[in-house]
Amino acid sequence: MRIRPPALACCLVLFAAALGVLHVFVAISRADDAAKQVDVFLSGTEGYHTYRIPAVVLSNQQTLLAFCEGRKTGRGDQGDLDLMLRRLPLRPCFARCPSGGTTAGGPDGGNSWQPMQLVYEEGGTAKITIGNPCPVVDRQTGTIWLSFCRDNDRVFITHSTDDGKSWAKPAEITADVKKPEWGWYATGPGHGIQLRSGRLVIPSDCRDRQGQGDWDQRGHSLVFYSDDHGESWKLGGVTDAGMNECQVVELADGSLLLSMRNYSGKNQRAFCTSTDAGMTWSKPKHHPQVYCPTCQSSIQRHSLKPQNIILYSGPGGRGRNNMTIRLSYDEGQTWPVAKVIHDGSSAYSDLVVLPDGTIGCLYERDDYKRITFARFTLDWLTDGKGEK
Repeated sequence: MRIRPPALACCLVLFAAALGVLHVFVAISRADDAAKQVDVFLSGTEGYHTYRIPAVVLSNQQTLLAFCEGRKTGRGDQGDLDLMLRRLPLRPCFARCPSGGTTAGGPDGGNSWQPMQLVYEEGGTAKITIGNPCPVVDRQTGTIWLSFCRDNDRVFITHSTDDGKSWAKPAEITADVKKPEWGWYATGPGHGIQLRSGRLVIPSDCRDRQGQGDWDQRGHSLVFYSDDHGESWKLGGVTDAGMNECQVVELADGSLLLSMRNYSGKNQRAFCTSTDAGMTWSKPKHHPQVYCPTCQSSIQRHSLKPQNIILYSGPGGRGRNNMTIRLSYDEGQTWPVAKVIHDGSSAYSDLVVLPDGTIGCLYERDDYKRITFARFTLDWLTDGKGEK
């Protein structure tokens, strides 16, 4: 049984549609105490001015790995930036888990994150930008792959075979995944995915060196991939212009749905699809139900069976405010559920599904002063109206 919006909301939708002014189809529920939240990175601590650009994955050993950029001397995107990590091994729990199984840390929903690790930095105090973390877990081998960029120009990848405790020397893959005519390049940010075929897919974006305009005419979303468990990486398809940071999800039929930050001025998220595992992409289309300022957002499959559920996180507006979780039952065609997990300033985010089916969202808040991990149940997100 699907969740249906309240009758009043349905009437408002029809009325707004008739007027041609529909922007968001459903009323957005507000956050409450059922979403357990804990700060993972706090700006101004441990030698870093600001922490930004979150990414999170769950390892095969049931450990949450939260990545971000540690910005040494200021909040800006360029400068002395390092790649940081905090790990949270999940442990079994009983009555205190909302749905049984495992819990993210202690009874408060996750205050047992391990001390911060430096994954990679370069040049000491030199202004070298190491950033845009985009991890992906190979479920077949257990290896955690982490792609990133140097000065938003060169592309590197490292990996861990010990659950994120240590990391291999990064290998440069720029020539394999970046065309010479591209200038700016960024991996992710947020997580990559592994397809049911075993292919590892890393969402990224680029900007042409030459041409008129800026991101609106020269920016593109893209993916690169590995079919040999990370031994080699190859460039996949590139979207039409006007796109930027992106994330990808695999649909039930094996096609891919790409969710993209864009520069259309519509404040709507753009989506396109691929029927050939990311080698080509359809023309991007803006979705009137999904508000999106010019900002990164996350998309994540929650389940395929018994319910087909895809999740989305991003600012609910206006601007970079009101971190909102959205839910789709029909492969991203519609998004009938939306709930705010934080009122006020919020920006980049990344979603992860825990082993017990609860949902985690690692997101920036409070004018980039903190990166917070929120954990909540599907039942909370849907106000208990979903099929159990």
